[in-house]
Amino acid sequence: MITFTSAQLDVWLTSFMFPLARILGLLAAAPVFNSIAMPKRIRLAFGIAITLALLPVLPPMPAVPAGSWTGLAILAQQMFIGVLLGLTLRIAFAAIDLAGELIGLQMGLSFAVFYDPQNAGQTPVLSEFLGLIVTLVFLAMNGHLLTLSVLAESFKLLPVATTTPGIGGIGSFLAWSSVLFSAGLLLALPLITALLITNLAMGVLARVAPQLNIFAVGFPVTMTSGFVILMFSIPYFGAAMENLFDQAFRAMAAVLR
Repeated sequence: MITFTSAQLDVWLTSFMFPLARILGLLAAAPVFNSIAMPKRIRLAFGIAITLALLPVLPPMPAVPAGSWTGLAILAQQMFIGVLLGLTLRIAFAAIDLAGELIGLQMGLSFAVFYDPQNAGQTPVLSEFLGLIVTLVFLAMNGHLLTLSVLAESFKLLPVATTTPGIGGIGSFLAWSSVLFSAGLLLALPLITALLITNLAMGVLARVAPQLNIFAVGFPVTMTSGFVILMFSIPYFGAAMENLFDQAFRAMAAVLR
């Protein structure tokens, strides 16, 4: 008859719960993994499967019962680390949403919104469209596998311990968050510039031909120009997003260090 002592059960539970908290935190915040289309039960089962796969290669866990106050503090700490890593990657996707909103505003499509179940709110159609393209680019470059690789590496760079990590990681995260605005503006800048030139041309035309109804002509011209420029710009989105995702993964490493 096989018997287990309470000490052995505490060690096994600790070795499983502490990594699981960090993994579930990342799955709850990282793009693609936190999709509302993925049921919570599937996400939980996926997190458990990743934990079981990583257990043989993880460094030793602290000898602290998971049900003690210290163990609960470590669980909260690991959950926070996972969420912070997921939000670091999420900023790259948020930059695309910002670019879509800026482009839609310049094209006069800011009123064309679509209910986004992921964010539980109204999202401009262009932001939703660009978000789908970026998600496909992320999956095509094996970004989901790179995310799991960074997650596995995080247990070596920042192992589970009873000590509190420094706040330098939060500073790195805040520094990286500024990319949300700069990258979003740079991605939208070609279309903003082209649409500005179009609006200037329409203004000159209105001065030359005052009898022309600029409000009836300007909107379809601006919208058509925006779609044409967007059509020629989309093939270059892949290289730009690859560079942005590369910066995001480097930022995740900086947060861990």
